Amino acid sequence: MEKLKALIRLEESLAKLPSVGRRSAERMAYAMLNMEDDDLAEFSDAIKNLKQSIHICPICGFLTEGEKCVICDDKERDQDTLMIVSFPKDVIAFENAEYYRGLYHVLNGVISLSKGNGVDDLNITSLLKRLDEHHFKEVIIATNPTIEGETTALYIAKLIEDKVDVVTRLAYGLQMGGNLDYTDALTLSKAVEGRRKL
Repeated sequence: MEKLKALIRLEESLAKLPSVGRRSAERMAYAMLNMEDDDLAEFSDAIKNLKQSIHICPICGFLTEGEKCVICDDKERDQDTLMIVSFPKDVIAFENAEYYRGLYHVLNGVISLSKGNGVDDLNITSLLKRLDEHHFKEVIIATNPTIEGETTALYIAKLIEDKVDVVTRLAYGLQMGGNLDYTDALTLSKAVEGRRKL
């Protein structure tokens, strides 16, 4: 039996979302078909207004609905420490951990030759402007411990080394509750490199 074209179109659209396969997209499409008209209209409006309401903070590159984001607007935060992350979701992860209280700069990507992402695709111009306008005592580079993340971190570190007092990199190592005998060699070597005095 041939599927209805409207359902096929919706399923194809839903399948573009991360971690949504063909079967999940099909289940979601049928669930939407059974939704009340008001709920479906609200859902549709939320999607339509998403890009119109949310934009990139011109200072740090994080997401905001205002002129600048709540983090850049918060004068209670440590104004001398800047953490550079790859994506807005990284800021959310650190904020949820409720440990870091400094400022952020979001690159909105990483250097990845395989995906065609170069230096020009990153939010670097505003980073350099920030470093010229404000003296940060420490810049923490918090990109992922992947080849792309490491490449990006090395590039950024070299680019800004003369503009700040200290450039640091997140320590990588053992997962809490993990076992040494199940840990890969790279993680173990990073754990030894990132050791600290007790």
